Amino acid sequence: MLRTLFVDFNSYFASVEQQLNPALRGRAVGVVPVMAETSCCIAASVEAKTFGIRTGTGVAEARRLCPDIHFVLADHAKYVEIHHQAVAAVDRIVPVRQVLSIDEMECELTGRWRERDRAVALAQQVKAEVQRTVGECLRSSIGIAPNTMLGKLASDMHKPNGLTVIELHELPERLYPLKLSDIQGIGPRMRERLARCGIESMQQLYAAPRNVLHTAWGGLAGSDMYDKLRGQWYGPRETVTRSLGHSHVLPPELRNPQGAWQVLNRLTQKAAMRLRKQGFYATAMQVFARCAHRWQTEPGGERYTQMGETQDTATLLHALEQLWFSGLHRLPRPLAVGVQLCGLVPAAQHTPDLFDAPAFELGAAPGHTGQNRAVQRDRTRLMAAMDILNRTHGKNAVYFASAHEALDTAPMRIAFNRIPDLETER
Repeated sequence: MLRTLFVDFNSYFASVEQQLNPALRGRAVGVVPVMAETSCCIAASVEAKTFGIRTGTGVAEARRLCPDIHFVLADHAKYVEIHHQAVAAVDRIVPVRQVLSIDEMECELTGRWRERDRAVALAQQVKAEVQRTVGECLRSSIGIAPNTMLGKLASDMHKPNGLTVIELHELPERLYPLKLSDIQGIGPRMRERLARCGIESMQQLYAAPRNVLHTAWGGLAGSDMYDKLRGQWYGPRETVTRSLGHSHVLPPELRNPQGAWQVLNRLTQKAAMRLRKQGFYATAMQVFARCAHRWQTEPGGERYTQMGETQDTATLLHALEQLWFSGLHRLPRPLAVGVQLCGLVPAAQHTPDLFDAPAFELGAAPGHTGQNRAVQRDRTRLMAAMDILNRTHGKNAVYFASAHEALDTAPMRIAFNRIPDLETER
């Protein structure tokens, strides 16, 4: 029985750029995070993909493959705005059950819409409505199947602008041409674990008993995979937010300790505002820096500390200062930096401290005693007022001065499975 209509927008970032700029239509387009020859494409248009350019292709390599390619600096705020328009357009035709990423959403088919002909007609209406109301460049591949995972696999079978149906009676043969890596979540490490269980193809994965998959996945996820492959219906999984944060690839002029420090201050302030908006308190912080082109853990590529439950920006900036000047500040040429707030506690479960937190110095260099000491106290109302001013008058209406030199850096980025909040992440 058909239950899922899965919508996947093709080459989404590049398609949005082509929609908003008609001069780019029909051209090879690469979307990049920074305009630098050392950067890489985070998206490629359908036309660029015909030259072998993909997500992750370096700028220099893309130029070699397609000398006429046009590079566009990513503007994630535009992508979020168009995303919301696209979700609304799909929802006018068939209710959207869940949004899985910036360019993927899933709808549940009910009643007679589960019949193949009716489901296909509905998919064609979805395509037409998006192109009519959002833009002609917003092409999508749609998969119709018994559950979400099979719907996604179906949507990937014919791109761009495809429409594929997998019915229950067609299983498992329709899956056999696929690679294990076509299933979301089966990456290199998972393939190694499957290989140790004698599974190296889709046929072997489907034939494996439930207990073998349970062993390969190390838990119930393997049993869930067994059922998903057989078309069993399942609802959206409830997720628990365990951390939030931001990272940023530094532009060339900021690839030095001072530039990295300023950007980290900006990232921490953004993360703190998100923390309050989403109603969490953090109990730990992680800071990392990447040098050259590999993640470093020694000496000093990453630092971690625990703290009392807080959503106070000044407290988090103080923690950042301690972590950064514990050795990260000596990294000669940082390429990227990031901040992660961990151990999140929902506001409803927050337990205030019985005593004032220890005094700390605002603005003093580590290891020195400042003239003015400020005791950290509950500044909930102050932080709330800052957030209101920034939402009302712009992201930089009020900010801590430590981020002053990096106000225009670290713009919003889109994570794989999270849609950024335009109010707090611009």
